[in-house]
Amino acid sequence: MSRGLPRASQYLLRGVLSGGALACAGLLLAGLGAVAAPLPDRGLLTPAPAAMAAPAALPDVPEPAVQPVGEAVGAPQHAAAPMHQAVTIPVRIPAPPQRSVAPQLAFADWATRMSLVTTIPQRALEAYANAHAVMAATQPHCRITWVTLAAIAAVESKHGGFEGRTLLPDGRPSSPIIGIALNGAPGVKAIADTDNGLLDGDKVWDHAVGPFQFTPSTWAKWRADGNGDGITDPQNIDDASLAAAQYLCADNRNLGSGDGWLRAILSYNDSLDYAQEVYGFAQRYAQNAQGVT
Repeated sequence: MSRGLPRASQYLLRGVLSGGALACAGLLLAGLGAVAAPLPDRGLLTPAPAAMAAPAALPDVPEPAVQPVGEAVGAPQHAAAPMHQAVTIPVRIPAPPQRSVAPQLAFADWATRMSLVTTIPQRALEAYANAHAVMAATQPHCRITWVTLAAIAAVESKHGGFEGRTLLPDGRPSSPIIGIALNGAPGVKAIADTDNGLLDGDKVWDHAVGPFQFTPSTWAKWRADGNGDGITDPQNIDDASLAAAQYLCADNRNLGSGDGWLRAILSYNDSLDYAQEVYGFAQRYAQNAQGVT
């Protein structure tokens, strides 16, 4: 299996800057290097930014709609919902983080429509929508939306499709996504193994893993069970999406403004190049989603 470096990490090492990707809102953010530890800490040596203009707030996006299904995962047949209840329900109605209906069932209809205009794989959209819905119910002040999660995953792993992989129905890539060894090579920190090789197969050095590229130590702190199966797996896009969302919303962050959004992204990865690329994807997804319900 190839263990090449996912796209975002290649991007950071190249140091490529795409000019004009961020729209200036006239607000300078200084000293953002100390906002928070990167998530995940890929171990890449990148300089802390001195200042940057905040981007314009992302366009509003339609709320992912939950479609009740006839049978909850793991539920007996008699638990099916009556036909008259099969209506689209806005995710503004709070839903508990742990649900018996898996994301790929709850958001299938919405994800099918949105995939046509964004080209994001349907299975990935279901995970992002689920994380959006959970955060809307549990931390509504954060105002994180699925487009930001989709943009991060696009940069990190092409929505789990890194190097020809595909997302399986269970939300895992067709083969595990494992980044380079964080062994102190040029441009890379030395991060000794923290999980006895459980997540990355290496008992000497840590590697970033999964569609959102968590290091094992970061996953241990922020891991989440996005699909309610009782397992927290960084290779599973449902789990990883929710974990990333919860981290981005930490410290009472509000992603509804350009300032707040930028601070959250730089807390995820302290690189202006990275923030520009993520913003470009997020803005495009938000624009393409306009009018889709």
